[in-house]
Amino acid sequence: MTPPMTSCPVTIRIQEDDFDIAREIAVLTESRTDIGAVVSFSGICRADEDSSKIAALTLEHYPDMAEEEIKRHVDEAISRWPLNGVTVVHRVGRFMPGQNIVLVLTASQHRRAAFEAAEFMMDYLKTSAPFWKKEERDTGTGWVEAHARDDEAAARWTRS
Repeated sequence: MTPPMTSCPVTIRIQEDDFDIAREIAVLTESRTDIGAVVSFSGICRADEDSSKIAALTLEHYPDMAEEEIKRHVDEAISRWPLNGVTVVHRVGRFMPGQNIVLVLTASQHRRAAFEAAEFMMDYLKTSAPFWKKEERDTGTGWVEAHARDDEAAARWTRS
């Protein structure tokens, strides 16, 4: 017997305005009885790194290109895991420590698929999404370079 097909609604938004995590989960799960797990990841602007204070963080992107690239990776996540919904909200603009930057929600019948898909999406967003970060620190202002630890985390998804 073939299991019933479930739809996988996808929401991708890049915006300046803040998001409400509870509202985004409610929208994703409204009237859905096929979802048994929702995993959420929210990225927040932190106040320091490497013992240097961060006063603010500015994120820039290429409109349309960023949405297309995120959609491509959401499609890959859907092909790898049995997902019943995905939401990605990424903010751009200038952020102060403590403010929301990114939200990834993955929904599935079971938690493992939702956890793995959310982790896959965040590893992609950290390493390959077309966003650029500029930090204002107490030691000066500069663009954030890629971190080897993020590349290592993302590499696990391409191993056989």
